[in-house]
Amino acid sequence: MNSSQIKHFDYIFTGTGLASLMTVYKMILSGKFTDKSILLLDHHSKKINDRTWCFWEKEESIWNSIVSKKWDSALFANENFKRDLALKPYQYNQIEGIDFYNFVFKTLSENSNVTFLNEKVTDINELETHVFVGTEENRYTGNYLFNSIYTKAFAESQTKYPVLQQHFIGWFVKSETEIFNSEQATFMDFSVEQRGNTRFMYVLPTSNTEALVEYTLFSEKLLAKEEYENEIQKYLRKLGIQHYEILEKEQGSIPMTCYPFWKKNTKRVLNIGTAGGWTKASTGYTFKNSDKKSSELIDFLQNKETSQELKMSSFHKKSRFWFYDLLLLNILHRHNELGSSIFSSMFKKGNPSLIFKFLDEETSLIEDLQVILKCPKLPFIKALFRVVFK
Repeated sequence: MNSSQIKHFDYIFTGTGLASLMTVYKMILSGKFTDKSILLLDHHSKKINDRTWCFWEKEESIWNSIVSKKWDSALFANENFKRDLALKPYQYNQIEGIDFYNFVFKTLSENSNVTFLNEKVTDINELETHVFVGTEENRYTGNYLFNSIYTKAFAESQTKYPVLQQHFIGWFVKSETEIFNSEQATFMDFSVEQRGNTRFMYVLPTSNTEALVEYTLFSEKLLAKEEYENEIQKYLRKLGIQHYEILEKEQGSIPMTCYPFWKKNTKRVLNIGTAGGWTKASTGYTFKNSDKKSSELIDFLQNKETSQELKMSSFHKKSRFWFYDLLLLNILHRHNELGSSIFSSMFKKGNPSLIFKFLDEETSLIEDLQVILKCPKLPFIKALFRVVFK
C-alpha cells in the first residue's frame, strides 16, 4: 500500500469504550469540530449489552434520556448493622451499555465527518508530524490520537503503585415472589464472608421481582467463576428467594490503581479512559469520571486549537484526591481484609451526600477531613508514612 492510499484524519480514536464515545459525542454536541475528520477504530461493534454503568447525579445530565432506573435511597450493610442512606440531593442512576451505544451511535451516524470502522488496531506509531495507526486490514494517519486500549502490563509490571482489581459477576434475576425493594439500591452489603478480602454484594432492583445481584471484590486475584456464582446463590437464599430465573449475566474486572498512566501521553497521543487513568482508583467508578474528563478534554482541545499549539502531554492535572486514593489502595493491597471496616466506618455515621460529593472529588479540604476522619486512623497514618518515605 503506498502513502497516497493511506487515509488521513484530524483525530483518531483507538478503542471505542465509554471515554471515546463520550468525547466524540460531546465534540459533535459542541458544534466546534464540524470541520475535523474523526475516525473511531474498534474490533467490537458495540451491538450487545455488555455492561451496566451507575453514577450519582444532582441534576439531570445529557444522558438522562437513557437512564433506565433511578434510586433516591441506598442500603449499606455489614454483618453488624444496616443503614438506609437518603441520597438527596443526589439520585443513583443506572444506564445499560446497549442503550448508551445506540444513543451515541445514532448521533455519530448523522455526522459525515465521523467514521466508525470495525477493525482491530495492531500498531500505533508516533512520528514528528502525525500519528500512524495500523489495523489488521488497513493503515491510517492522524494529526492526534486518543487511545483507550488498556495495556495491562504497564500497571502490572511495576511495584511502586499497588494494583487491585474490582472484579465481579452479576446475575439479572427475576424472582417468583416480591422480595426486592425497587426504590432502594444496595450500595454495599459486606455481610457476606470476607475470607481475608474486601467482598460485598451490590444489588440494583428494577422492580420488586427483578434485580441485578452482583458479587464484587476489591482484591488482587480473580476467583474461579463458580465461587462468584455460589455466593450469589447463597445471597439469594438469604434474601428468601427460592425460585428465580436468570435473565442475563455480566462479569468484569476493572483495574484499581494510581499508576500514572498519563506519563505515557506524548505530544500527539493522549491515553483516555482506563488506559489514561480516568477510572476512579479507590472505587472503580468510571462513568462520572469519564463524563467529567471528556468535558475537560473538549475544552482543552478548543482552547489549544485556537492557540495552534496542541500538546496532549499537558492535558493531565494531578489532584489531592489521587493521593487519597493512593493511601486507600496502599492499605487494601497490604491488608485486603480491612476494606469492610474502612467503608463501614465511613458510611455508619457519615453524611451520605457528603460521601458522594467526596467520591466525585468535589469537596473542599474541610469537607475532605469530615469524611476521612470517620475512617480508622491507624491504617491511614501507617500508609501515609509508607507512601511519603518510600
